[in-house]
Amino acid sequence: MANTNSKIRTRFAPSPTGFVHIGNFRTALFSHLWAKHNGGTSVLRIEDTDQNRKVEGAIEYLLRVMKQMDIEFDEGFYLKTDGKIGERGNFGPYLQSQRLNLYQQYADQLLKQGQAYYCFCSEQRLEDLRKEQTALKKPPMYDRHCKNLSADEIKKQLDEFKASGKNPVIRFFIPEGQTVVHDLIYGDITYENKILDDQVIIKSDGFPTYHLAVVVDDHLMQISHVIRGEEWIPSTPKHLLIYKALGWEPTQFAHLPLILNPDKSKLSKRQGDVATEDYLKKGYLPEVLINFVAMLGWNPKTEQEIFSFDDLVKQFDLAKVNKSGAVFDINKLDWISGQYIKKMPVDELTERLLPYWEQDSIKAKDFDKKYLSAIADLEKERLKKLSEIGERTRYFFEAPEYGAELLIWKKSDKEKTRQALLDLVELFTQADESKFSKEEIETIVKKMIADKGYDNGSVLWPLRVALTGQQFSPGPFDVCATLALGLGKEEVIKRLNTAVIKLG
Repeated sequence: MANTNSKIRTRFAPSPTGFVHIGNFRTALFSHLWAKHNGGTSVLRIEDTDQNRKVEGAIEYLLRVMKQMDIEFDEGFYLKTDGKIGERGNFGPYLQSQRLNLYQQYADQLLKQGQAYYCFCSEQRLEDLRKEQTALKKPPMYDRHCKNLSADEIKKQLDEFKASGKNPVIRFFIPEGQTVVHDLIYGDITYENKILDDQVIIKSDGFPTYHLAVVVDDHLMQISHVIRGEEWIPSTPKHLLIYKALGWEPTQFAHLPLILNPDKSKLSKRQGDVATEDYLKKGYLPEVLINFVAMLGWNPKTEQEIFSFDDLVKQFDLAKVNKSGAVFDINKLDWISGQYIKKMPVDELTERLLPYWEQDSIKAKDFDKKYLSAIADLEKERLKKLSEIGERTRYFFEAPEYGAELLIWKKSDKEKTRQALLDLVELFTQADESKFSKEEIETIVKKMIADKGYDNGSVLWPLRVALTGQQFSPGPFDVCATLALGLGKEEVIKRLNTAVIKLG
């Protein structure tokens, strides 16, 4: 009953645990890219056999995050226009808890073939066995206590379990010999079967464990490539043995390297955010995250670092995935994000910034679109993520708060600063508002500096602070012209007068 399907079919099969880990998103992305690169099909299946970890609403949440990331699977679960969950494809159901009869069917087949057996051991016996093996410095493994029970003993135990409303577990019998994992990234890995445990494949609650369910589902759904994290490598020989026992041709395997913190420890919540949605909330564009995550372990073998989704589909190749761990470098993420923002058309950037202004209690929608676009254009070279826009630009919407001492340039003093500000007030009052462009402002201010013998810092520094309340901002001429565009020349003069008053 070998799988003769030649078309590339990949699957992303997360557990419904409530958030989308960056590592899980990378698995989803790589699976999707490999399918798209080969003109194949990407499938979304949900593995909910561990009912203790199931979180209500997690599937909807996962689909919303994937929709935000512009990842849409060809088959399996999807989000309908009304926000409800839909299923599509010919291999459903795509939720494991709705496929229990299939897992039981194949577990029964393995029982009949003598390649699986009932285990009636209590939790206490198993715990005592683990403690004994650990004390003897042996790897904790099941001792096959129930493997050679007679047919009569098995029937007696089954009747007793049934009478008490319980079920025994079913274990897969690991045969002697060796198993070779042919991995598309790590190459061939050979395991001695004697180090593999007789894994439980059906639990006492009637649900399968991952090991049986994943093999049955991948075979029946005609999955050609299983792409998953390297932590699953030790489980793969067990899966291969189940494939063999059921007479099925296995899928091809590609295990992805770990994602690491900068200190080379495994990426974890203790050292920062690990959920994809955390980065979306911080204002990283979906296309930025896709670009960044694609390069966590994948090396295009060129100097190119900025990729559109179409670029990734064309160039993605499992042969270019590294074996070594991929470091999650937030500075690299910021750099990629900055590149995207710089290249974005200003009108599109303005639209994308609106919710982040709102998030910081700035009613940007109340202001003219032309003004907002001018602000976005001024900040686009400096932004690393969209969520920075609020605190960077609040002064464009409301008068800034700052201490008088900030107004004084390091080579100046209080009285000189006050006089420079008064001269600016007079200059701007006389200026023609219809010609109040950056170039015009720069021309008249520099002429004033030359005529009155000021140095640049003594005038431009307090001008910047009076308008923005910040030490670091776009240039004072840009700020001045933009403020005048949105709030009028009078707002500029008003802020300069406020600065004069602060200086007494």
